Amino acid sequence: MSVWRKLITAVKGGVTEAAESVADSQAIRILEQEIREAKEELRKSDHARTQILAKCKLAQQKVDSLSSSISEYENHARQAADKDRQLALDCAQKVSELRSEQDAEQQMLDQFKQSEKKLAANISQAKANLRRLEQQVDMVKATESVQKAQVAVSSRHLGANSKMKTATESLERIQQRQTTRSAELEAAEELASSEDNDDLSSRLAAAGIQGGKSSADDELSRILGK
Repeated sequence: MSVWRKLITAVKGGVTEAAESVADSQAIRILEQEIREAKEELRKSDHARTQILAKCKLAQQKVDSLSSSISEYENHARQAADKDRQLALDCAQKVSELRSEQDAEQQMLDQFKQSEKKLAANISQAKANLRRLEQQVDMVKATESVQKAQVAVSSRHLGANSKMKTATESLERIQQRQTTRSAELEAAEELASSEDNDDLSSRLAAAGIQGGKSSADDELSRILGK
């Protein structure tokens, strides 16, 4: 029963690992899709900022134009003050109206500038965050590819080591068998040579011809003969 539990646990572990692998793969795809969507939103934000900058430019031109008109009517009022008081008062009234209009335009310009500045900061921060996210995703994908390659290489290496071990063991058995066979052949040759020598010595002795085994008398005669 314990074996079955271990087997079921192993199967569950494999299923969980496979599910996590699929989930991780999907997570990377989701991140990549979100990055693409974020880039599109940033593109729209850049376009909106461009529109705000255009409005800032137009508002600044309006403020400058009103400022020029104010200077013009102020000059008219000064010139008319000694000649036609009512005309001078009318010019002063016009200056007052222009100043009110200029204040309104200046307030709008300040709002545009503040909005553009805030939007620019947000866009810059978003782009920096997006770059970091892209780098992290690229690093995760690169690391995943490297690790897969390492696993493949390690598996092949282990398989090669196993095959080499088996081949080496076979080679050693062959060498041992050849060494044993060589020793047997040498022993057989030595035995055959010994038998031939014994037979030849016996035949020489039987024929009364020296050359076989020397007796003690023969050896003594040789020594004394010297």
